[in-house]
Formats: sequence, C-alpha cells, structure tokens
Amino acid sequence: MNIGNVIRNVNGLGVDELFVIDGQKRLEDDLEKIRSRKSILKNSNGAVKWTNVKVFHTTSSCFEYLKSNLFTNVATSPHLKTSRCFQIEKANLKIPKLAIWFGEESKGLSNEAFNLCDFSIYIKMRGKVESFNLSTSTGIVMYEAIRQRDCD
Repeated sequence: MNIGNVIRNVNGLGVDELFVIDGQKRLEDDLEKIRSRKSILKNSNGAVKWTNVKVFHTTSSCFEYLKSNLFTNVATSPHLKTSRCFQIEKANLKIPKLAIWFGEESKGLSNEAFNLCDFSIYIKMRGKVESFNLSTSTGIVMYEAIRQRDCD
C-alpha cells in the first residue's frame, strides 16, 4: 500500500502533516484507527505512529481547510498545464505554510485540485517513463522543499 510509504517519507523528512483525500472512504476518519491498520503500520515501517494524518472526503473540503489556514497550494504534475509551472529546483518552496498536492498514480492530480492551486511544479524526467510512482515523487519533492529551506 503506497500510503504507508508516503507516510514514511513524510515522517522521515519532518513534514508536519499528511492530508489524504479519500473520496472512496477506504481510510478511517479516526487517526488512531489509521495508526492501527496493519498494512499501513507495516508499509510505513512504524512511522504512522508519529505522523499526523488527516482524512478529507473531497478536494474542496481539503482546499477550504488549507485556504482558511492561509496555506499556499502547489500542484505536482509531469505535464505542463500552466505558465505558472516550474521545475522543482527552480520553484520557491520556502513558503512557510506550503501544501503540496500529489495525485493518484493511475490518474494524476484531478483538474479540480490542479485549478485550485497557486502554481505547479514538476520533476524533470530523463528516461522514457512519464513519471515516478507516488511514494518516490513525494520523497523527491518534499526533500527539495526541505533542502531549499535548509539553505538559508
């Protein structure tokens, strides 16, 4: 289960929170129930015990929460969909309240989420594949955000 690997990345890089949009209601709303799910516990290598995971059932409810808490929202996509799209190394990821949006592996980020974000970023690919899987992408992008912040 990829969510466990993403949780491990989040925790390992010191990210404060992971927000998951779960329209199919596969995850519990209760953090303790998520933490006790064996597949997530195993795939996160235990990191779920120390990671704050908040579940939303719609993109709009998550975005409204982030907007009301003054977050800047950044979309990730291997496709250049707007003029405000930057390679991750060239984007300003030092913004104090930054929410980075990742899409599903099979479909990518929804158009709704993409359109609500302030700008977008992409990882420059060098091989023949179009994109990395979700856990690899989260690790690369979050590492770059942490690296930029540590450079000051």
